[in-house]
Amino acid sequence: MVRLTVLVDNNTLCTLKGEWGLSYFIEDEDKKILFDTGYSDLFIKNAEKLDINIEDTDYIVFSHGHYDHTWGIQYLIRLYRENWSVKEKRPELLAHPYAFIPKINSKGRRNGTIISKDEASRNFKLNLSKEPVWITDRLVFLGEIERVNKFQEVKTGRKIIKDGKIEEDYLIDDTALAYKTEEGIVVITGCSHSGICNIVEYAKKVCKDDRIVDIIGGFHLLNPPKEKIEGTLKYMRVLKPRTIHPCHCTDLKSKIVLSQVANVEEVGVGLTLEYK
Repeated sequence: MVRLTVLVDNNTLCTLKGEWGLSYFIEDEDKKILFDTGYSDLFIKNAEKLDINIEDTDYIVFSHGHYDHTWGIQYLIRLYRENWSVKEKRPELLAHPYAFIPKINSKGRRNGTIISKDEASRNFKLNLSKEPVWITDRLVFLGEIERVNKFQEVKTGRKIIKDGKIEEDYLIDDTALAYKTEEGIVVITGCSHSGICNIVEYAKKVCKDDRIVDIIGGFHLLNPPKEKIEGTLKYMRVLKPRTIHPCHCTDLKSKIVLSQVANVEEVGVGLTLEYK
């Protein structure tokens, strides 16, 4: 059984604080996984209030390299350094190879990871992979997502600095996790810049299962173009997921539309979900 606890989200379901960002603490078998770290040290503070020992982490997974999913890592590094004498092993940091490439938003500001790849490798066991990586027998890091749906083409207006040159950022580093339950797949996303439908299709391919039990995370539906929301709606209608938990970068109108074809559940800091 896997247990997922929301440490950071835009919303909160209890007296804990929220922020624009995302962080989950996932427990499966004897492994503990921190999925994204939000924008600040809030994930550490919320974990403490939820009696979660954030230092007892085996894997850190970055869904992609944006600030609201990775900047909290600096506070985790500080925490580990302060308590290094009691830490016998360093967590493995799992991400796409492009996750640490400098990013520039549409306003010309840096909005990529706050630490470099070199600094990450000094503090963690760095594993950068385009291919799927099985963390446990049931939980898989999907790696680079195949983009098969035209209505989810990435047009961001953002840039990356690659090999000293400024290029268009198609957010190739955006990835997700998938968990195999007895009744189907649970898809765990960060922002779904690569397309929520593309992510689900790739999860089905990697896990060799077409049944979707749940999808939790950002769907990247913020005032989406008509073609994108209609394509997503059509896809979900055919997919028939048992439940979906859209959050973070999914606006209210999109959730309302999605509720026409799927069972939409609320998400917020403090929420705990379990899957067998």
